[in-house]
Amino acid sequence: MFLNRFDYKIDFMGKRHISMIISTLLVVVAITSIVMQGLVFGIDFTGGTLVEVGYTQDADLEKIRSALHNNGFPNAVVQNFGSTKEVLIRLGVHEETKDNPLSTQILRLLKADGTQVNMRRVEFVGPQKGNELVEQGGLAVIYTLFGILIYVAFRFEYRFALGSIAALIHDTLIVVGFFSVFRLEFDLTVLAAVLAVIGYSLNDTIVVFDRIRENFVKMRKQESINVMNISINQMLGRTVMTSVTTALVLTVLFVVGGELIHGFSTALLLGVVVGTYSSIYIASATALALGISKADLMPVQKEGAEQKNVDY
Repeated sequence: MFLNRFDYKIDFMGKRHISMIISTLLVVVAITSIVMQGLVFGIDFTGGTLVEVGYTQDADLEKIRSALHNNGFPNAVVQNFGSTKEVLIRLGVHEETKDNPLSTQILRLLKADGTQVNMRRVEFVGPQKGNELVEQGGLAVIYTLFGILIYVAFRFEYRFALGSIAALIHDTLIVVGFFSVFRLEFDLTVLAAVLAVIGYSLNDTIVVFDRIRENFVKMRKQESINVMNISINQMLGRTVMTSVTTALVLTVLFVVGGELIHGFSTALLLGVVVGTYSSIYIASATALALGISKADLMPVQKEGAEQKNVDY
């Protein structure tokens, strides 16, 4: 039997229409959220001041917000940072002088009622620099996708190249859309994670495509959909093992890595799941929808050369 001979287990391509519908809905939601409500950019992109303070006991966030909002900082964002005794305060761009820096003003307000507060760190990013980072970050993603398109176009048949790019755009939009929908802060570490997701997804896709290309040459009598299913099943163990081990590391980073890399680890965790999914249901399904067949991948046979391919 065909199924037993190739250890063919899961009909991935038979479910490609359902996965395409799900992916389309997710991408539409992501794009709508990004366009309608945008991203919650961090200080890296918006410009402003970030102040981290430490309390000797659990901090009252509402009390801190009131003190800041009533004293000239109405847009201050206050949140716990790692523990209930650590507080992160995000401020927009405010005027300050050499004799009265912003961090000193904040510390004075927090100590007004006699509470013991210690300054942990202060970071400042100018608005012009923040705008530059937004522009450069967006260009970095676009240049990355463009460079990958060129690389894949040279390495694979153009239908595979288009499938790879479709998967990468799909992954990028879903990860960025996730941060937009759930209003999670998008900073430079998250941008770095998005670029890492692109690399991870591409690697997974290329591994699958390599096996598909090999099997198209070997299994010359099989239909394209069967060759793809066989290839994906053959690589499934490797794909799952890679994804699981990567996810375990990222889970540890998320749990014990602290607030500074929560966004980074969240984006990568989501990217690992989405990237694994897209290498099967987006990249491969797109190539199949574009009409990839064995005729497109068969090597040119020299006249009189011995036929070495195996016919199944």
